[in-house]
This record gives sequence, C-alpha cells and structure tokens, in this order.
Amino acid sequence: KGNSGEYKARSPLGMVIAVLLCCFFYVLGAWQRSGYGKGDRIAVAVTRQTACSGASAAGLSFETHHTGGLANATTSGLGGEPPPPCAAALADHTPCHDQDRAMKFPRKNMVYRERHCPSDGERLRCLVPAPPGYVTPFPWPKSRDYVPYANAPYKSLTVEKAVQNWVQYEGAVFRFPGGGTQFPHGADKYIDQLASVVPFADGSVRTVLDTGCGVASLGAYLDSRGVMAMSFAPRDSHEAQVQFALERGVPAFIGVLGSVKLPFPPRSFDMAHCSRCLIPWSGNGGMYMMEVDRVLRPGGYWVLSGPPINWKANHRKWERAEEDLAGEQKRIEEYAQMLCWEKVTEMDEIGVWRKRTDTAACPAMPPAVRACDPANPDDVWYKNMETCITPSSTAAGGELQPFPERLKAIPPRISSGAVQGFTVESYEEEKRRWERHVKAYTKVNYKLDTKRYRNIMDMNAGVAAELSTLGVIYERGLIGIYHDWCEAFSTYPRTYDLIHANGVFSLYRDKCKMEDILLEMDRILRPEGTVILRDDIDILLRVDKVAMGMRWKTMMVNHEDSPHIREKVLYAVKRYWTADSDKSSQEKKATSSEV
Repeated sequence: KGNSGEYKARSPLGMVIAVLLCCFFYVLGAWQRSGYGKGDRIAVAVTRQTACSGASAAGLSFETHHTGGLANATTSGLGGEPPPPCAAALADHTPCHDQDRAMKFPRKNMVYRERHCPSDGERLRCLVPAPPGYVTPFPWPKSRDYVPYANAPYKSLTVEKAVQNWVQYEGAVFRFPGGGTQFPHGADKYIDQLASVVPFADGSVRTVLDTGCGVASLGAYLDSRGVMAMSFAPRDSHEAQVQFALERGVPAFIGVLGSVKLPFPPRSFDMAHCSRCLIPWSGNGGMYMMEVDRVLRPGGYWVLSGPPINWKANHRKWERAEEDLAGEQKRIEEYAQMLCWEKVTEMDEIGVWRKRTDTAACPAMPPAVRACDPANPDDVWYKNMETCITPSSTAAGGELQPFPERLKAIPPRISSGAVQGFTVESYEEEKRRWERHVKAYTKVNYKLDTKRYRNIMDMNAGVAAELSTLGVIYERGLIGIYHDWCEAFSTYPRTYDLIHANGVFSLYRDKCKMEDILLEMDRILRPEGTVILRDDIDILLRVDKVAMGMRWKTMMVNHEDSPHIREKVLYAVKRYWTADSDKSSQEKKATSSEV
C-alpha cells in the first residue's frame, strides 16, 4: 500500500518468475526425495542425525537378548510392508539342497546330493522363520560342546550314534562329547595320534579339509590347536549333521564329492581328512583322490581313517570280504603313488600320505592318465570333475611360512605375480585399507571385539568378480569358498552371526535381483545377527528400504575417510521372531481388525 493509500499494480513478469521458482524448488525437492540423484547430502544428513543421537538412540543395538524363552515379534517402525513369512515347516529350508528336488537326479556319483537350485519361477520369496523356542547359541568355546535343543530339534543321531559318543540329548541342550565313528574316545586323543606324524604344533599345518565331516568334531577340536578346518557333508534331513556343526560354531557347508569340482582353488589345504566318510576313493579311476590332490598344496597331508586301512586286522569287525578290502587298498596305494604321494605311516586304522614337494622324485605319469588343462585352474564353479592330474606349480605355490607368520607374510601368489592386477605394493595397500575399515566398524559396533560373533560370512563374491583372490586367502592361513550370490548358499538357515558385504550389490546389479540376495542373507543370518554393507550411496538407499521391510533395523554412516566419498556403510540388525510368535502376532492383529 503506497503513501497515497492506493494499491500499487503488481508486475505480471515478477509474478510469473515467482511461480516458476516455486515450481522449480518443489520439483527439485521431490526429485531429491525420490531415490534418484540424491548425491551425498542425504547420507550426510542421515549420518549427522545418528552421530548426534548415538547408535543406541537410533534404535540399533548389537546386544543379544533371546538366550531363553520367547519374545513377540514386532514390526513397528519398518519402512514398508515386510515380505511374508514362510511356512513354519520351512524353518530349515535349504533351496539348493531340497530333498524333493534332489530325488529327481541320478544316484550315480552322488549327483542327487549335489547343488540343484530352483529356477527363478520356483524361488521362494519369503522370510524363513526360526523354530519355536529358538535362542541365541552359546558363545565359543562353550558352543563346541553344547547346542540348544530348540535350535536343531533332531534326536536321530543320539540313537543311531549312541555307542560312538557323537551327541547326547540332555533335556534343553545337546551335548557333544567329541566322539566319532573312528574316535569314540574323543577327538582330542585322535588328534594326538595324528600329531605323532602330522606337524600341527609348529604351524605348518593350518588349513584342513574334512570330507564327510559328520558333526565336525575334528574341526571343533583342531581349533584349540590353531588349526582351521573347512568341513562338509551331504544334507541329511533326519540327522542334521552339518546343521549341528554350524550350531556348534564350526566352519562347514553342505556338499559332497560327486561329479563336480570342489569350490576351492588349487593348493588350498595343508591337510585333507576322511574318517569313515564313505567316499569310494578306489573307484572312478582315482578321480576323487585326484580332486583331493588338486586342492592339496605340495607338502600337504592326506589322512584316511577307516576301511580299508589295516584290513587284515579289521575285516571281521567291518563285515567285509578280505579280498574286497585288499583290492580296495591296493588301488588306493597305486593312485597315491601315481599322484606322487609318499606313504608316511599306517597305524591302527589310519593311513597317512604326504604330497611330495620335489616333483623330480615322482614316478612318470602312466600313459592312460593325462594332465589337467592348466589354462584357468581357478575356474571350478559347476565344472565337472575330471580323471586327470593337476600339474604342480611351485612358482605360483611356493613355500608357505608357518602360521601365524603366514598371515602377515606376502602370499606366494602375490609375490610371484600369479594374481593379475595385484602387486606387492597394491596388496600391502589393500591390507592397510581394510585395517582402517575394520577399525571404523568397531567404533560403531563395539561388540566386534567380544565373543558376540563366532560364525562370520564375508561375501567377497569371488565367482562373479573378474579377479579371483581366494587362493591368496588360503595362503594367508584363512579359509573361504567360491560362490555365486545369484543362488542360495550351501548352508542351513540361521548359520551366521555376522555378514559383511563389500560392493556385492554393485557387482551383481546386472546379474540378478537385489531383493533375492537380501532374502538369502536373511535366511542364513541368525535372529539378532548383524549385517555390515559397504557400497555406493544410491545402491545402499535402495537396500535400506528393502532391508527395513525384512524386519531389519538399519543405520547408515559415512565412509570413515570423508563424508564426500560416495561409498557409505549400512549397518543392520535382524529382529528376533519365530514361527509361533509371528503367528501369534498375526492372530492378534486380525482380532484387533475385527474388533
């Protein structure tokens, strides 16, 4: 209003500009909230909020609470409708080892026990529930000896293996005395016997492959001696052997020596072990022994415990004909010599061989046996096992230091240049980078420095990546396995306490659905387990939206080096819920709706 008291005329052009500016900022704001083109500003805001309030105030706790009894499930505060829960009968669902699907495949060479994954149309897209009464496993080392009955409620082994001291049912828990078919008096005494010829004490034997592991008592008791075992056995729904191993906190997976190669690179293990594992070592032209030879490093040991070793003294106990056992051992000895394995000893029912390091001392390869193609030795995923001998490569293998020195030493695969794109300098920088990452993780989750986590999965996605470094991991004295995360992992539900994934969703962006990878992570993660995801901000924002709908509590933080780096870290904790508590919640919700 002017001095004259009359209204001044507004400029039409100014009004148009004001309207256009309002529309522009409205569209810009909507675009920034839409999930596209956010840049770092949203992540910075999220981080500032959590930094001011603290992790606990943000609703993310890394404690475990359900060590007994039940708690009602809750879905309050979720970012969307959660995927539906699977039926209670699917509490032990193993997608690629489904019993009904397995029976459609040939029995020859145990093909039906191998991985057979569902097609995309058959895949279950639901949340696998924990069984009623599920509780947090005991911390290691107590978990070695005790498993809550509610977590794996199967008593068959307590009856079938009662005299062999595998497992005892004691009310609310299973107790594992450490026995086995070949060591009914305990794994410790058995390992002491092996230690008279296998050098566990000096650190030269660090990684062990236990084939047909049972409940993995060998691996469980090797742990206290600084030896790390990778154990496997076929899925057995009525005995749950591998499931018990995982509940105990022993590295294990569902698998079998059948028709495809083991998911490991050459020269991975310091020792391979078979205790009554029922693998026909003398059959198929020695193919299974050749596969063990492939993954056994030069100087490594092979231990065979049980038939046909020392058959003359044991054939009556085994109820087998002397001529059959004699022929079986003769063929095993011939294959071992062909593979350049030296017989170290035969004691009681145990035979021990050592793979020679000096190939010049090996006998000439028989004309009927060929050398395996050395073109791409790490390419083993779904590749058929062959009757061929893997050439030894001292240049790429080299001498390994004893553990723990080998953990910090430059791995021979790196020093020899066998891993393209990795130099000694870049390898050392990679180590320093992950030291910074882990240090930052412990600032957010102080439980990483406690006994809170025993079973840990690091999804490094070696199959899909262009560069395979799994052989380097083994040369450091650690263990791992090839896997393609577009498929389910060969394990039972609720296997892992902590899952870490670095760049996995970026890597698989054009290969399979992000939602399917997240559902698989949820399947193998224990209730109240933790997830740490490191990836680009735009990808993590999408992951965060799906994760909260899966009953995960989440919190995003900046890269530890700078808030301006697009790479962020998403922490998540899986909520506790079980099949019966979820049903109870649904019934209450339905009753409330009716009222």
